[in-house]
Amino acid sequence: MDIRQLQYLVALAREKHFTRAAQACHVTQPTLSGRIRQLEQELGVPIVDHCEDPSLKGDGVAHEGFHASALGLRGIPGVAESLMVERDVSLAELTGAHVHICHMSARQSLRAVRAGKERGVRVTCEVAPHHFTLTDEALDGAIKYDTNLKMNPPLREAADRDAMLEGIADGTVDAIATDHAPHHADEKMVEFDRAPFGITGLETAVPLVFDRLVHAGRISLKRAIELLSTNPARVLNLPGGSLAAGAPADIVVIDPERRVTIDAGRHVSKSKNTPFHGWELRGAVAYTLVGGRIVHRAAS
Repeated sequence: MDIRQLQYLVALAREKHFTRAAQACHVTQPTLSGRIRQLEQELGVPIVDHCEDPSLKGDGVAHEGFHASALGLRGIPGVAESLMVERDVSLAELTGAHVHICHMSARQSLRAVRAGKERGVRVTCEVAPHHFTLTDEALDGAIKYDTNLKMNPPLREAADRDAMLEGIADGTVDAIATDHAPHHADEKMVEFDRAPFGITGLETAVPLVFDRLVHAGRISLKRAIELLSTNPARVLNLPGGSLAAGAPADIVVIDPERRVTIDAGRHVSKSKNTPFHGWELRGAVAYTLVGGRIVHRAAS
C-alpha cells in the first residue's frame, strides 16, 4: 500500500464503505499501518483487516498440511495469517486504535486475539461458518479438487477448527461473518490452482449456526444473536442489531426448529458455489424485513 491507497481508504472510511475498504488492499508496512490506526481514532471507525503475509502465502491454494501435500496443492501455512494478527494486535496496543480481524481461521490467531483482549487491547474478530464446520480433510473427500472448497483463508486442520469453536463459545470471537464471495460457475469449473478463492455464505449462515452451534449445545440462542446481529453492529459502530424503538427495522425472523436441506440450485443468489449442498440442517430464516418491509419469506 502507498499513500494514495491510504487516501482512498480514508475516503471509504468517511462514507463507512467497510466492505470496499476491506477489499482495497492489505497493509504490509508497519509504519503505514500505524498511521492508519491513528486515522481510525480520528474517523471513529475500526480498522478491518484481512491478515495475510504475502511472502508466506506465496502461490498457495490450500492449507499447508497433509491433505494439500497428498493432492499436490501448494500450501498456505496458518502462520501466514497469525503473524499479521500478532503484528496488528501489537500496533493496536501501541496506538490505542480498534482493529477488527476478518475471517480468522488459525488457532495461533485466536491465541493472539485472546491475549490482546486480556491486556485490554481494542481488538475484535470474526469467524466464518466454513471455518467452524469444515477442515482441510474435505479436500480429499468424494469429489477430489472440489473448487467449492477453495477459499482464503483456506480450510485448516481439525485443531484450528476446534479452536474457532472454543473461541466462539468462550466469547473471544465477537462475530460470525459469512465472507460471502459469489463466483460464476464457469469461473469455478477449472483446475483447483486456477479457480478463484471464495464461496457463497449468506443463505447457509443461519442454518449452520443453529444446527452446529445452538442445537449442538455449544452456544445459547442469545449468544447466536449476539454473534450474528448485535455484535457486528457494535463492532462497526453502526445502527442496527436492536429491536429498540426508533432502531432500523431491518429484522430477520428465525425458526430454530425448521429443518432444511441445502440445495444450491434453489439459492436466491445468482451464484451457487457452496460446499454445503445436500447438508441437512435444523434452524432457518423464516422472514427477512428491510426497513420494515418483508423482502424474503421462506417457502412453505
